[in-house]
Amino acid sequence: MAKVAFLGLGVMGFPMAGHLRTKGGHDVTVYNRTSAKAEAWVSQHGGRRAATPMAAAAGQDVVFACVGNDHDLREVTLGPDGAFAGMAAGAVFVDHTTASAAIARELHAIALAQGFAFVDAPVSGGQAGAVNGVLTVMCGGDPEPVSRVQPIISAYARMCQHLGPAGAGQLTKMVNQICIAGLLQALAEGVHFAKRAGLDVDQVIATISKGAAQSWQMENRYQAMDAANFAPGFAVDWIRKDLAICLDEARRNGGTLPVTALVDQFYADVQRMGGGRWDTTSLIARLERHQQ
Repeated sequence: MAKVAFLGLGVMGFPMAGHLRTKGGHDVTVYNRTSAKAEAWVSQHGGRRAATPMAAAAGQDVVFACVGNDHDLREVTLGPDGAFAGMAAGAVFVDHTTASAAIARELHAIALAQGFAFVDAPVSGGQAGAVNGVLTVMCGGDPEPVSRVQPIISAYARMCQHLGPAGAGQLTKMVNQICIAGLLQALAEGVHFAKRAGLDVDQVIATISKGAAQSWQMENRYQAMDAANFAPGFAVDWIRKDLAICLDEARRNGGTLPVTALVDQFYADVQRMGGGRWDTTSLIARLERHQQ
């Protein structure tokens, strides 16, 4: 059993912290900007609630965070009551936020200077993966602290891989989002085309998903597209945040991402349709609208 803290109890963080407590058996302290969520988590799982990130981090072996973006991460780590002020010597800070590689490197350097470790560890698998404890975790940082936290992370992950120095986890998550963007657009076009052609979408997917077109997105997301069920899962606003990080990094490293840039603009169209909080499968809504 480890003494851990979890900062950020959104749709991902709430179940992830829960797995640390129920599956991992760890001593968990939680912090959330909206205290009602932290109170609800403690009511459901036990553990303790802290009033600030600094108080949550004090005396812990590992501190996890899963917040919105670079700004939120900087606030929860370096703000007046930030977690870095409470970190014990030799402890590890694990960041599950999808953020930039630049902030990962920045926080890694600050942590090293203050005598503790920092691991950038964005996740893939969405809300369902967090709830079911089967996330994929992509780690950047020094090998020793990564190996130390891997057994703890296993409470909510089926894959936790060390991919290189600070920032490598975030860069790998960018690759993940680049691939997903293209897959989702292709799937939206395929489902849209099948419907326009008068085909049975279920039969089509059942057939082609056994061939070269198969993907996780196809098998798990086509029904939402077909039914135009865009209930929040991973919101359009958030995928646009992620794709902006990818495109910014590509400008920095000389990468060329024409499809990613195009899909990002398609998501901007969905936002203009009022779909900022729709699930990412809502790309098909843009296609359907253009047929009306």
